[in-house]
Amino acid sequence: MSDDPETLPPQTALDHAWLAALAAPEDDTARLRFYARLTEGELFVLLEREAKGAQIDPRVFPLEDGPMVVAFDTEARLSEFTGLPAPYAALPGRALVEMLAAADPPVALGLNLGVAPSSRHLPPEVLTWLAEALAQRPAEVSARIETVTAPAGLPEALLPALDARLARAGGLAAAAWLVAVRYAGGGQGHLLAFVDPAPGAEPTLARALGEALTFSGIEAGALDIAFFEASDPAAARLARVGLRFDLPAPANTPAAPPSPPNRPPRLR
Repeated sequence: MSDDPETLPPQTALDHAWLAALAAPEDDTARLRFYARLTEGELFVLLEREAKGAQIDPRVFPLEDGPMVVAFDTEARLSEFTGLPAPYAALPGRALVEMLAAADPPVALGLNLGVAPSSRHLPPEVLTWLAEALAQRPAEVSARIETVTAPAGLPEALLPALDARLARAGGLAAAAWLVAVRYAGGGQGHLLAFVDPAPGAEPTLARALGEALTFSGIEAGALDIAFFEASDPAAARLARVGLRFDLPAPANTPAAPPSPPNRPPRLR
């Protein structure tokens, strides 16, 4: 392959996130962005044989320090790794991480091995940390809201993280509003309120918010979550002062149903 920059394959979002983390090894936020890209995107997993329906059999490489499964963030990179046509399955990064973290014995992930700047060996302990981070959920509030004001003083990393995670929840609610609130009887903070959630979508939306908090380096308790019907008078109050996030359904595609983690593992 030529080293001419004009002929090299373009770098992906995962490559950019890894290179940013590599350039700032002491920056937890940069490492979290890499893990966010890993879990929010699609990965192409090399299989032992063609999938049968939803059942897949990833190819397992027996290494000295334990078994490993390989995955790539593009089909072209998988083909470059194998050099021959090979069976594969496309999975959300989150689903692959959770599957490998639950394996017995533990299984590592070989990511983009030998074919990209983001080529990494992620050991089982990193995948376990990621799976636990993905399991975090914000608190759903039932207290009566006394005052609603515009959000202020939130970490800079939160808004782009919310944008990214809620974009994948398209169609699960009409919109979401981020506001500052004071509750009756005391207590105050910030609230992400979903308006007109789809039936049964609440757990998925809570999960999306939990992931946004996790990969912003923010504790799950830093933001509450609530659900309202558009006809609820509270929804109008939210709309007047809140920061709106739209959750449009993908065009021509049905919407899919739907203790804070320690510091992110260092990338080696």
